[in-house]
Amino acid sequence: RFAVSVGYWKDPYIQYFVRQAKERKAPEINRGKLECCIFLSCACETSMSLIVESYSNSQDENLLPRKYFEVDFPMIVARKIHNIKSKPPLSKPIMESHSGDSLLIDSHSLDSSRYSIVGADLRFSSDLEEKLKKHNLDIHLPTLLVAECVLVYMTPQQSANLLKWAASTFPVAMFINYEQVNMTDRFGQIMIENLQRRQCNLAGVEVCRSLDSQRERLLLNGWETARAIDMMKVYSFLPQADVKRIEGLEFLDEKELFEQLMQHYCICWASKDSSNL
Repeated sequence: RFAVSVGYWKDPYIQYFVRQAKERKAPEINRGKLECCIFLSCACETSMSLIVESYSNSQDENLLPRKYFEVDFPMIVARKIHNIKSKPPLSKPIMESHSGDSLLIDSHSLDSSRYSIVGADLRFSSDLEEKLKKHNLDIHLPTLLVAECVLVYMTPQQSANLLKWAASTFPVAMFINYEQVNMTDRFGQIMIENLQRRQCNLAGVEVCRSLDSQRERLLLNGWETARAIDMMKVYSFLPQADVKRIEGLEFLDEKELFEQLMQHYCICWASKDSSNL
């Protein structure tokens, strides 16, 4: 929310979910958030465009996903649904895109034609699958799965089970994961200690040893191809006009700290493609 208020990127909806931060956030944190959002947004847009264009025989098929599913803990979902129901700028787009039967909504789930939010624990894939199918998930459509700092909070076995489930469930799919990497060095250990002081345990940090360990997890759990790059590499890929605008927003005194932080987050992506799209 603070990064949006400074002008790093535009998000007209975040104000309805998060209060404005009272304290000023560090520039290196704001830039890191921006990179994550830019890369995930570009990756999602590009991936969806490619798979929809490849899969569809219709020239006028739009490039929006057929349906977007969001999964979070039931308590978080309940709060989001309360915000959606009570704030017209959030509920109106859902209602306008909805067609068919009446919109289904209760305390822990919302299901409309184009968007569903489901309260579930990702550590239990059988419960997750049941809830997604109840909300009309079509596993035969090309599917993009995005996890942002999710797997690191599970044990390695739990995240492996989730990845196996996804790889075995969707015939044509891409999985994009954003989370920590290079966590065995001193900088990584300080990050872990800081989180532990806030009662935040990274149960899956063992898999975040390196880019290789991140790739291996995907390949060992049913995905055909996998790649990974750190966020400093992502920053080097951004158009220079964007970099110039970003760097003009706030003075960055600790450039080395920013670089170290970005080297400890990564984007990994994997795919499986039974239809040779």
